[in-house]
Amino acid sequence: MSPVDNSPINVKLLLIGNSSVGKSSLLLRFSDEQWLPEDESSATIGVDFRVHKMTVKGKRVKLSIWDTAGQERFRTITSSYYRGAQGIILVYDVANRESFDALPKWYSELETYVSSSVVKILVGNKVDKEFSRQVSTTEGQQFAQRMNSLFVEASAKTSVGVKEAFEDVVAKILDTPELWVPVGDKGAKAAKRNDTVPAPGSMPGNIDLNAEQSTQADGGCGC
Repeated sequence: MSPVDNSPINVKLLLIGNSSVGKSSLLLRFSDEQWLPEDESSATIGVDFRVHKMTVKGKRVKLSIWDTAGQERFRTITSSYYRGAQGIILVYDVANRESFDALPKWYSELETYVSSSVVKILVGNKVDKEFSRQVSTTEGQQFAQRMNSLFVEASAKTSVGVKEAFEDVVAKILDTPELWVPVGDKGAKAAKRNDTVPAPGSMPGNIDLNAEQSTQADGGCGC
């Protein structure tokens, strides 16, 4: 096997959804196996970024995971981060009906910024709050099916379903070669598109964020 064959596959994932649904907490649980209580977390400003390596379907994968702010005032910043994404993780809070009802808006945004081949997974977070659930599992599954998306319910607090959510979306990406396999003379272009880890001080889409926006605390947040 050549050195090229041994190199990991670069995959860019984007976490989107309303503020306070637990996007950053899901990422922190997945990448660092940690969880911060909601009263100790803070909202993401702009975009946060993590790198995580894993093996899926016998292939080594290097994940570049972008955690976006859910607040409307940051939309002009985060929209540029869709560029080059192969997988989108849409998150809602099963105990917050408003976050679920907002999903059509997020899917509409996807139609604007990403191709139809990009893999999408709908994640119903905070199933640890079963006593205050407002969105049933069946309703979530049916909506995901209508939107041609994978589906899983999870809890960043208990870790239930978190690893499964990331593994499922990556596995589906690996089953969609057009998202990551260079073809013919398009190989260089595809490789460039697949190179999702930014150079120091840079951001995707050639956007320069100031220090306050680009430097994030390592802790999870409730956004």
